[in-house]
Amino acid sequence: MSTLVITDLHADVLTEDGPKQILKGVNLTINPGEIHAIMGPNGSGKSTLAYAIAGHPKYEITTGSVTLDGVELTELSVDERAKAGLYLAMQYPVEVPGVSVSNFLRTAKTALDGEAPKLRHWVKDVEKALEGMQLDKSFASRSVNEGFSGGEKKRHEIAQLELLNPKAAILDETDSGLDIDALRVVSDGVNRFAEKGDRAMVLITHYTRILRYIDPTFVHVFVDGHIVESGGRELADKLEANGYEEYTKAAAAAAV
Repeated sequence: MSTLVITDLHADVLTEDGPKQILKGVNLTINPGEIHAIMGPNGSGKSTLAYAIAGHPKYEITTGSVTLDGVELTELSVDERAKAGLYLAMQYPVEVPGVSVSNFLRTAKTALDGEAPKLRHWVKDVEKALEGMQLDKSFASRSVNEGFSGGEKKRHEIAQLELLNPKAAILDETDSGLDIDALRVVSDGVNRFAEKGDRAMVLITHYTRILRYIDPTFVHVFVDGHIVESGGRELADKLEANGYEEYTKAAAAAAV
């Protein structure tokens, strides 16, 4: 059973002009089996939240705590956070020329588990994960994300999610750049992972369209570096109808 707890999290982004505060006190508890959708306008700090939790060196946590099953993640290196059970699906997956998908996945699995998976079983597991994402077997021999379409990159991220089987997953704009067919495939993969029932999941998105296929436990509105309202699916429907203007105006008024 996996619980991700974020407590009073403040973080800066490191810029050429020095640190700039982005996160301004984020509090959130994701219990096992829950999917928390974080929605907000561009520049609100959603991706900063994801990268700060994952340990990206450009983002500095100044105060606050992030624990996964009681383990304090902020005291760990990036690889140690992954070994503790954290997974981040990035909004813009990077290319790794010369490293095949199959080698990348097996190396990652070996690093997480402390031992290499049995090759015979692993090949079948990879083929099954790729098939679930409607990716051909030949995909495993391609260099990671090199020449991939937007949809292929995001489907590859969800195949990783299935194979690496983390305790907690943060999916940063997994729906970005997907056509309707790819969106359904990716959503099906996310739902299969969620059906395990003992994992925590954060789904970061601008739009409600992915929530037509993934049923969130909670929806949170994220503006100006923190959560300003929480609710159920009805909150996503409200955002679809009215947008974020109500919240951005309130944040601007509070800043005066």
